[in-house]
Amino acid sequence: MSNLTVSLSPHVRAQSSTRRIMLDVLIALIPAVVFAVYWFGFSVLVTILLSMAAAIGSEALMQKALRRPITVDDGSAAVTGLLLALTLPAGVPWYVPVLGAAFAIVIAKQVFGGLGDNFVNPALAGRAFLLASFPVAMTTFPAVADAVSSATPLSSEFAGTVDYAQAFLGRIGGSIGEVSKLALLAGAAYLLVRRVIDWRVPVSYLGTLAVLNLAFGEPVLDSVLLGGTVLGAFFMATDYVTSPVPAWGKVLYGIGIGAINFAIRQWGAYPEGVTYAILLMNIASPLLERATRPRKYGEVKRRA
Repeated sequence: MSNLTVSLSPHVRAQSSTRRIMLDVLIALIPAVVFAVYWFGFSVLVTILLSMAAAIGSEALMQKALRRPITVDDGSAAVTGLLLALTLPAGVPWYVPVLGAAFAIVIAKQVFGGLGDNFVNPALAGRAFLLASFPVAMTTFPAVADAVSSATPLSSEFAGTVDYAQAFLGRIGGSIGEVSKLALLAGAAYLLVRRVIDWRVPVSYLGTLAVLNLAFGEPVLDSVLLGGTVLGAFFMATDYVTSPVPAWGKVLYGIGIGAINFAIRQWGAYPEGVTYAILLMNIASPLLERATRPRKYGEVKRRA
């Protein structure tokens, strides 16, 4: 697939392509990868490379088995592998990123027809599979300098005790790519300037999460600066295939993610919730798109 149509009619043609968009996402994630190597050590590169290689290899093998054109050069499998790796704790066994990437590509993407036909974000589907299969490995974070070890900083025992400046810079425990909000926001700014992503999804998501935390008397900055919120808001929830196209659909989609994320963190046993919130709204995305679809250009509404 060389061209990508992401708008409702009437259509305005642009020079964007799947390959160009995926390259922009890879470029935007470079700051997070560089900081991860600095903070966790070069071992995280092994995890990242294994995940990306497994994703690319799984896509090529699956497409060959299904007698479809091999499209690994469009970069979508590489992006899936990298995003999945960035959601993993440093020091996970080598087979964790390999199995997660294979599941993401084979089950969440290719079984449903490949890029454009998958109904959930493949990287998050892979992460959900790994959380169910290896719960201890996926929720144990190694100690780095004075960072939190053994549990996510979102755990209740750490609520309100985190140095937010250090959390923003990334000197805190967490998954490989989620720790430095500065690095993630730098990448997000690049995607916004390049108009690769739409601001409505992350703003409505983060705004809803902040408002609900404020309303229930919970630390607002904890909800934004800790865990995978920023990574999910700008790099996962904005996925073209699994998010609505209409502007109001994007807003409602983001609000839904924020509300579900808050509910999981507030009343669920799991302290994070970004993965499941986005996946659930991926499923609701077609309904939101249908409900907010604008009138076709030139269409006249029929009288009853």
